[in-house]
Amino acid sequence: MDFRKNTERSRYELLYGEVVVAVADYVERPDVVVFPHTEVDPQLRGRGLAAELVRQALDDVRASGRHVVASCWYVADFIDANPTYADLLLA
Repeated sequence: MDFRKNTERSRYELLYGEVVVAVADYVERPDVVVFPHTEVDPQLRGRGLAAELVRQALDDVRASGRHVVASCWYVADFIDANPTYADLLLA
């Protein structure tokens, strides 16, 4: 799987070859990145793809020095389950 930030479409993507299999939409603001929606190809659910995508997206946000607003339930649940990312949440 390959990971990329698709700035044209404002989303992070996980690709299998040339096929996008998971996306995490985002909205960038000066000090924060809002994650409103995450989606995985229905045929590939249950394989940990969303977790891998969100992990890499959050790592990218951390590297930028910004915080996160987890409007998407999956991103919020991921951060709850992985407390090493809790510092990214906007207080």
